[in-house]
Amino acid sequence: MGTSPRRKVSSDRLFYKIGEISELAELEAYVLRYWETEFPFLKPRKNKTGQRVYTRKDLEIVLQIKDLLYKEKYTIAGVRKKFGESTVNKNTVSMQTIQDIRKKLKDILDIFK
Repeated sequence: MGTSPRRKVSSDRLFYKIGEISELAELEAYVLRYWETEFPFLKPRKNKTGQRVYTRKDLEIVLQIKDLLYKEKYTIAGVRKKFGESTVNKNTVSMQTIQDIRKKLKDILDIFK
């Protein structure tokens, strides 16, 4: 049995090249490049030389997509929809968090007045 990709990820690394992500996710690099065209939420940055630079968050997204497509047998459109729904829910929570932070910042400003 192979080691889980999550265990192979070094906690001190911030960025990974496409070959490293390909190895960790056990996918070919061309699959990752194709997924970038199909899933708008998978957009790794590019460095000065044009190489893709993935973060740990990008790796988690890749692993989630892989599970949905290969294990749960979602279609590409189904994965898009699933991630779209989770993005809406995150934005709703995010707006509440922003409002809470805004209130706390106003309270802090009042202290200094």
